Amino acid sequence: MSATSPPSSTSTSPRPRLRAAWAKSGPRQQAAVDLVVEVLGQEERAEALDRFDRAQLAEVLAVCRQARTLSDAGRALFAQSRSQKKSVNDADRLRKYLARFELSWADVAGRGASGMA
Repeated sequence: MSATSPPSSTSTSPRPRLRAAWAKSGPRQQAAVDLVVEVLGQEERAEALDRFDRAQLAEVLAVCRQARTLSDAGRALFAQSRSQKKSVNDADRLRKYLARFELSWADVAGRGASGMA
């Protein structure tokens, strides 16, 4: 952008479509934060996470709550990247991810979830 060109009108205000999308995400974002707080057990632990990490963890937790097993959750979460791996062990990848937050499958599994594999 040169010094003589006028500023873009979109640089200062979001487009109406984006504004509408952001407005809809409020309750959904709050539900995700609530899930992270619920699983971590302390609001301070959730607040200590970066926004990116909190959003990513919330999605992982939501998938885990819906999955029957650790392996099912891992397959759902790593469906795209698993085809590029030489050795595929989705359950182990998920277990290690959860361990970064001091969580286990038992901590995050939804009702009716069974064993580790």
